[in-house]
Amino acid sequence: MTQVHSVLLRAGEERCATAARPPAAALRPYVAGYGDFRTGTPGVVRRRVLPLNLVTLLVDLDGPGPLAFGARGAPMVYGEAGWRRGVTVGLTVAGARALLGTPMCLLTGTAVELADVLGRRAGELAERLAAAPDPPARFAVLDDLLTRWLCPGKGPDGPAMLGWWRLQEAAGGISVGDLAAEIGVSRRRLETGFRREIGLSPKTVARVARFQRAAQVLGTSGAFRAAVACGYADQPHFNREVRAMTGVTPTELCALLQYTGRPTG
Repeated sequence: MTQVHSVLLRAGEERCATAARPPAAALRPYVAGYGDFRTGTPGVVRRRVLPLNLVTLLVDLDGPGPLAFGARGAPMVYGEAGWRRGVTVGLTVAGARALLGTPMCLLTGTAVELADVLGRRAGELAERLAAAPDPPARFAVLDDLLTRWLCPGKGPDGPAMLGWWRLQEAAGGISVGDLAAEIGVSRRRLETGFRREIGLSPKTVARVARFQRAAQVLGTSGAFRAAVACGYADQPHFNREVRAMTGVTPTELCALLQYTGRPTG
């Protein structure tokens, strides 16, 4: 599962370098993927954090301490984005509980220091990653530490977790009513579970899932193909959604995606 966490506010002269890899098989119910990035723009950078359905852990290898970004249904300009070289980890609904010990909803719409949710483990994570020489070695560190820290304990709300996964698979292409019927619960029960566990409504999660799939297509195939492939009613509908989700036009977002890359798994 690939989701784009953020893009630079503007492209620089040198493209960003990115790498991505899925986690070890035992971690895949909990971890969506890993990303490694290096920003090509010199000096202080500002980033536009995009709507996404994951909790994202971000470890800056050169600067400020690691951060945890919650899922969100709207974009946010992060003016203090000092991170230029680092690693990202995308956590699922189950992963937020099993690795951070908290339901996803408590982080939704926020950005906090990773130590606030990982405690002393945040320092160990940053030190081990900084000592690793390259992306494959850093990904191996993540597999090792996250497997060791995994503590499933009490699982998330069942219908919410099943519905969340189904919306990611369908890229939002299923109605809330049909989703509830497929899972075998009432629409009200499903919506209540989403708000308590995820902090977003099923409709918002579906909308973000569709946008994230469109961002993947947009970065390689352009706006028209993204609109058609991802089930938007027409091009104006797609244009409105991209503006609402990012604050820029599809053409501008495409340029930023091609420059920035996709550092979040």
